Amino acid sequence: MFKKAQTDIYHTDSAVSIKGVTKTFIQWQRDNTGKGILRNLIKPEKRVVTALDNVSFEIGKGEFLAYAGPNGAGKSTTMKLLSGMLLPTSGDISVLAMSPQKQRRAIMRNLGVLFGNRTELWWDHPVIQSFEWKKVVWDIPDAQYRKNLAMVTELLDIGGLLKTFARELSLGQRMRADLAMLLLHSPSLILLDEPTLGLDVMAKRQMIGFLKQLNERSGTTIVVTSHDMDDLEEMARRILLISGGKIAFDGGFAALRNELGCTKRAVVNFNNGTQRQIDYQDTGKLLHELSGLDGVADISFTQTSLEEGLANLFAKWRS
Repeated sequence: MFKKAQTDIYHTDSAVSIKGVTKTFIQWQRDNTGKGILRNLIKPEKRVVTALDNVSFEIGKGEFLAYAGPNGAGKSTTMKLLSGMLLPTSGDISVLAMSPQKQRRAIMRNLGVLFGNRTELWWDHPVIQSFEWKKVVWDIPDAQYRKNLAMVTELLDIGGLLKTFARELSLGQRMRADLAMLLLHSPSLILLDEPTLGLDVMAKRQMIGFLKQLNERSGTTIVVTSHDMDDLEEMARRILLISGGKIAFDGGFAALRNELGCTKRAVVNFNNGTQRQIDYQDTGKLLHELSGLDGVADISFTQTSLEEGLANLFAKWRS
């Protein structure tokens, strides 16, 4: 496991604070053989699964945090704990200075949650009817609703989708409509679980661009999970890695590359036909070294993929 790049200091100006949180689940074991069925009735067997193990971290207001890890690492469990869908076995959670256990309704007024494989849109109704339904149920003021509807319609390019049945939307269109619906009540914190899952290149670019703009212009705090490291690196400024229910890394992407040993290489071709390879991490030192070379014809750059480095790391963690 890596060491954390940041210390466990909790500030009052935080959107999320998790301290010593553990979450366990009980899985009842089943055996469908003759003796097993009888044993299940007399003395059922159970297994305790630890999804999160004494996890602590903080997310400041206005941050854009990438939350990553292999399947089963505890990412979705964390999202559900933050939104009050699950309760921790132990530890303390604060979301927007409120407790998900005791103030879930108040939190939801300021929280938006989007799971990539789920939708809140009414399947057999036009998209705008789902929006109008949310306005009424959430008691969104008219002015706020009109302002947000105009914003998401323009920035997410869904004007042509508002009168379309949800069941007729492509995956990319549905994801944009779901994100638009999520933002109608002006949440200050949004949790996105695999928001780019299954999207084509154009739809993914549009989704990423909008999320970055939302964070930069509105100061909305965003927590996003994804298995696509290129997407996460483009969107977020900080990444938190979780494995086996424990925090494995907390810091910037540059620091993560250093930890993984992701090599950056400059390939220098000289006028005399020779070639030299220079591995580097610090760009300033590389430029200084290149300035002392004579007869340079051209230079090309390569680097080890962050996704490749993490895939190797995840494989080690599973072994």
